[in-house]
Amino acid sequence: MNLNIADLIAPVYDELFREVVNPEHPYTHFWLSGGRGSAKSSCISILGPLIMLMPENRSCHMVILRKVGNTLRNSVYNQILWGLEELGVIQYFKITKNPLELTYLPTGQRILFFGTDDKTKIKSIKLPFGYVGIVWFEELDQFAGMEEIRNLNQSLLRGGDRYWCFYSYNPPKSRDSWVNQEILIDEPDRYVLHTNYTQVPREWLGNQFLQEAEKLKAKNETLYLHEYMGEITGTGGAVFTNVEDMRMSDSMVAMFDHIYDGLDFGFTIDPLAYVKSHYDAKHEIIYVFDEIYATGLRNAQAAERVKPKLAGRRLPCDVAEPKSIADFRSYGLRAYGAKKGPDSVEYGIKWLQDRRKIYIDKRRAPNTYKEFVSYEYQRNKDGLFVSAYPDKNNHAIDAMRYAYVEVAKRNSRAGITKEALGL
Repeated sequence: MNLNIADLIAPVYDELFREVVNPEHPYTHFWLSGGRGSAKSSCISILGPLIMLMPENRSCHMVILRKVGNTLRNSVYNQILWGLEELGVIQYFKITKNPLELTYLPTGQRILFFGTDDKTKIKSIKLPFGYVGIVWFEELDQFAGMEEIRNLNQSLLRGGDRYWCFYSYNPPKSRDSWVNQEILIDEPDRYVLHTNYTQVPREWLGNQFLQEAEKLKAKNETLYLHEYMGEITGTGGAVFTNVEDMRMSDSMVAMFDHIYDGLDFGFTIDPLAYVKSHYDAKHEIIYVFDEIYATGLRNAQAAERVKPKLAGRRLPCDVAEPKSIADFRSYGLRAYGAKKGPDSVEYGIKWLQDRRKIYIDKRRAPNTYKEFVSYEYQRNKDGLFVSAYPDKNNHAIDAMRYAYVEVAKRNSRAGITKEALGL
């Protein structure tokens, strides 16, 4: 291939490139951390296939992993297609969507994609020849810890002479996250590089991306340092650091005119949670001022309690409860299923985290306040935080996600997403 690879990756990754192709190969594990727009995923989507296509590596295959399988197609799969396009070799690949797989036609080498929520597929990989020599863990912080990473590598890295393992992630806020703790350990075969968007050519990102970064910097520098600079800004595992109690008077509540409602169904163990809030979009502030939070409510009873609070507004609910939604509609409520997709929980929580403030009147909505201030990232067996959200004690949080799902989607379309940038 008559390509200058330096033109395809940001200059900050030039040393990484030299280490990756170094015939002495002192490193096996390449840890790339960075903030939004740091182009680390773009770099790996170039270097990974490039290694595979080098003449001396023609018995080498590539496996790409994410924690959850249904996030693969819209992230790393499209990212690799972009990389092959940039390398000018995509026409030599057979592209398969079910299963997600790319085959280099001249040699039969494969690029395989797996979610680790189904580890049986990983353990049963059958290759026509050769071995898995290249592994990419995307969104590393979402995995459970180094024990899971080691177990996966033990299943994959067999039968070859040379290996390249890439790990990419945005550092979690909490210094107690397992990945932030692990990176402090020096390993002789580990190459570590932290980058941020200021080290990427400005024209790759575009003016809108840069404007969004500067806007966040002016509004909330701590959030900017975490999201864009990739810095560790938190001391614990709290998911929401932007929540405050605020006593809201009746006159203040009467002034609220952009009302959002959301409902998460429940019955016996899990409570039904309805949350009512006002959104000041200009200042990106949410005001929570009412709730229903109860167990043992039948749909008819719940509908009777919720209906007066809606004043005819539509009610987004958990789409996984079509029967309950139908019941609510039969009782005269304009209930509907809030649309979900891959990463919908993560995206919804991230959107709430990114609001400048979430004010909750804990006298009017005590359970919502309790959930938000006590909700922590999941811990692994060693007690360290993982960038995953526990599916417990989050019913009001889920109701809030449903309430704002359409607003969050509009914000996404109006802004710049990582996937749209190919980063």
